[in-house]
Parts: sequence; structure tokens; C-alpha cells
Amino acid sequence: STAVLKKQLQNPNAGIIITTLQKLSVFIKKHKAHEVYKKHLVIIFDECHRTQFGEMHTAITKNFKNYYFFGFTGTPIFAANAGTGGRPDLKTTEQAFGAKLHTYTIVDAITDKNVLPFRIDYISTMKEQEDIKDEKVWNIDRERALASPERIGNIVKYIREHFDQKTKRNSRPFFFSRIANVSDVASARDRAAIEEIKQKIRLNGFNAVFAVSSIDVAKIYYDEFKKQQKDSPELTRLKIATIFSFGANDPESEYDGLEDENSESTDGLSASHRDFLEMAIKDYNGIFATNYDTSSDKFQNYYKDVSLRMKNREIDLLIVVNMFLTGFDATTLNTLWVDKNLRLHGLLQAYSRTNRILNSVKTFGNIVCFRNLEKATNESIALFGDKEAGGIVLLKTYKEYYNGYKTEGKDVRGYKSLIDELLQKFPVGEMITGENNQKEFIRLYGAILKLRNILSTFDEFSGNEILSERDVQDYHSMYIDLYNEFRGKNKGDIENVNDDIVFEMELIKQVEINIDYILTLIKKYHEGHLKDKEIVVSIEKAVDSSMELRNKKD
Repeated sequence: STAVLKKQLQNPNAGIIITTLQKLSVFIKKHKAHEVYKKHLVIIFDECHRTQFGEMHTAITKNFKNYYFFGFTGTPIFAANAGTGGRPDLKTTEQAFGAKLHTYTIVDAITDKNVLPFRIDYISTMKEQEDIKDEKVWNIDRERALASPERIGNIVKYIREHFDQKTKRNSRPFFFSRIANVSDVASARDRAAIEEIKQKIRLNGFNAVFAVSSIDVAKIYYDEFKKQQKDSPELTRLKIATIFSFGANDPESEYDGLEDENSESTDGLSASHRDFLEMAIKDYNGIFATNYDTSSDKFQNYYKDVSLRMKNREIDLLIVVNMFLTGFDATTLNTLWVDKNLRLHGLLQAYSRTNRILNSVKTFGNIVCFRNLEKATNESIALFGDKEAGGIVLLKTYKEYYNGYKTEGKDVRGYKSLIDELLQKFPVGEMITGENNQKEFIRLYGAILKLRNILSTFDEFSGNEILSERDVQDYHSMYIDLYNEFRGKNKGDIENVNDDIVFEMELIKQVEINIDYILTLIKKYHEGHLKDKEIVVSIEKAVDSSMELRNKKD
């Protein structure tokens, strides 16, 4: 707990402290002034490709005065795989941690026999092209097809028929120093006393993780496995578990297909998702004679138990959405079944769960894709196998972003020039008629949003925005109207719109007017005895310029 972390930080003899980023963040929020901030600290982040580009990182660098940062990751965030949201001066691993001290790529690791190569199968489950983004807007019909009972039934049948072949379940046995069963090492009095105890045991084959696109899809798969295995003999039945929790919205997740889930809490899960998890944990308790549920302390121990039983190879197949796809190492795991759209660092992290060396029987990590991930796989392996990949997004000066610059003989327009064009072609408040004009506005305003996001990190931008706050709200409102209009069009011919224009909705969300701002305006309105019609207009504009709030307008 954070209380324990506080005691450790105050203890002069605590040389090495191991904690989580979330707990360190809570500590900083609770203790604005603390002696430890002045001390010399070496802070080492593992898996530093996640969670290092937002408020937590900024809070740590702001509060600690004498720190030395080291970051370790197998998949850094480079300019090529940085998302669109967030601060442009803190978008890559190099921007967060400084220049690379040492590079050891997956190519080196496979060559040195420190990890295994991958073997990838692409299994076609639908006749049409599948390499589309998991995006609720354009692909709602496609996602429904991907989650159809017939397709899911076929995939479950395929996994059951090929599970022994992929995991070598019936191959010759091998000896493995495993960790002891959780129930053996955790006393009844203190279930949290879970530790790894090695013991020599005889095992056959390996186990697997199944990554799916959402909690709703995980539920359909889990139920389908139960249905298909109902009448199977005990010996051939796969031991299946599932784990997931509520994930905070992560701006990187849209880009790499992985969103961080909180392994410590189920707070934030919807009632139906929590009920499903309760039911799955009840099944788990029945298999392993345990006593877990979704309450905060018991869920933490369920997470530990699942982790250890995966390492013990007691669970055959673990169904996950994002959990266990980054940072989890089990040498007995050799197969990843995939029915979700992964890419870049998310893809390689997920694949790398399978390629830890164990023995001579395990010669490669198996990846079985039920979506067309071939292009995404090639892109990811090329990026992270490249020693020369660059890691800086923000390269130009304020003046260059504001006024424009030349690169490789081409003129790149600046913010001022784009705003001049916007005001000339699409004056504030005027209706935009015709699809070509609408698309031109979307492209132009999208480019302005990107530049505003970058320029907002420079102090000089304050006072030079050209557009007033109200103008920005009006343009936001027009942009969102067009977004809603276009997403309703051509549902049968998705590519027609999707390939043609790109909406920068991540950047719109980032600069939303929050509820506090609107409540302040309402308070002002009430204080003026409801007479100030100007404030009513301000409130309406503020609501209309927000993706989240316009549907709560009434």
C-alpha cells in the first residue's frame, strides 16, 4: 500500500524500494512537501514505454529535486509509433529519459539465443479484408461481424482442435523448476503472503494466452468455451480462466491496440462486466478450491494467483483483453492466440509473452492470428529491430511551427498561414456547403489542431493564438458536427470515407471544456438573476464544442 511506501521512503536504511508507478503517484498527490524529495534518488522504470508520457511522469520530475532516471524497455516509443494525443514535448521515450545509453534489439536477442524466434500463423475467419482499426465509429458493423456467434464458435473449435498441437500438450515430458501452488504458500491467516517457491516437477507441454478485442467479446468467448467443453471428457477439457479490469483511457492505446488495465482494482467496471468477472472467478474457485471475488483486496490476490498458476502451467488458456500482454513472463507459455487488432509496441510486447527460453522442446513462440495482422507484424518487427530508429517528435522552433519552414526543399506551412486560410475560406459561424468544401475544412482544421497542440507547449504562443476562445469553440462545434455527419454516411462502404479524411478527434477531446468550467458559467448566470443572455450563449457554445458533453446538453 501507499502507507507502506511512505514508511520505506522515510526509513534511512531502506536502500532499494520496489513499488508501482501508481503508488508513487498517489504518494506525491498526498504529500506535496516531503523530506524525501530533496534526497538523491536513482529511479529505475521497467517497461518504460507505458505511462511515462502523462501527469505521473511530470509529477515525479516536478517534485523530486535530485533524481537520476533510468528506463528499460524492449519497445521504446519512437517518433514513428508515438500517438497523436498528449504533450508534444513528452511523446517519446527519448524525450522522457534522454538519449539511449544502450540498444539491444530483438534481432540481437534472437541471434544471441536469449529469446526464441516467433512462428506466426494467419488464420482467415472472414472473407473480406480485416486489417481495419477497432474503431467504434466506422467499423461498428464490421465489429459486429467479428463478434458473430458463428465466427466465434468456429474460432473456439479451431483452438480446441489445435491446442495440443501448438502447445505440445501430449509431447514427451520435461522437468521444470516451478513455483509452488499459491494455496501451499499463503497461510489461511494472511492470504497476501504469496511468494515464489521453486520445486522440481514433471510437466507435459506448455500453456497459452488468448488476446481478444474487448470485455464483451471475452465474455462471448468464455461462454462458448464452456458450451463446447460441456460434454468433453475431464482429461481433454482445457482449464480456462479470464482476467480483466477497468482501464483508464490512455491516449497511446488507440495507436498500439493496448490500453493499460489496473491490476489492483476493479473500480470502474460496469455492472454487467463485473457480474461476468464474478461468475468467471466463481468457476475458477471451483477448479482450484480458492476463495476470490471482485472486491479490491481479493481481486489483487486473484491477480497474483492467476499469475502464479500461469507460471505453474496449471491454467491451460487465459483469456485477456490487455492484461498480461506486457511485462508478464512465464517460461511455460508458448502460444498466443490473437483476435484483436495489435500494432507497433503493443504488438511486439504481446508476441513476446511467448518467446522466453525454457528447454529444448520449446523452440519458438507460437502466434496464431485470427485477424490479418501480417502488415502490422512486419511494421512492428522492422521498427524495433532497427538500431537507428529515432526518438524525437518535437524538432522545430516556435517560429518555424508558427510561421512555417522548409524541409527537403518543400515548404511546410505554419500556424499563421493555416489560420489565415481558415478565416478566409470558412468564416466563423458560416455554414459549410458541399462535400468537397466540408472535406477541405476537415483537413485544414485537423492540421491546425495538430499545430495548436504543439504550439501550446511554447510560452510564446500565449496571446498569439489569433482565434478567440469563442472562435475555437465555434470551429470545434462545426468539426464535431461534420464528424457525426460523416460517420453516419456510407455505412455500407466504410472505406470511401475512412481513406479519404482523417478526423483528429484525440486532439478535440484533449482541449475539451470541462464540466467545472460550465458550472462556473451557470453560477455566474444565476448570480446575474438569469438575465445575462450572453452567458447562456457561452454555455451553449462550450457544450457544443465538447464531444462528451453535447449529448448531455438537455
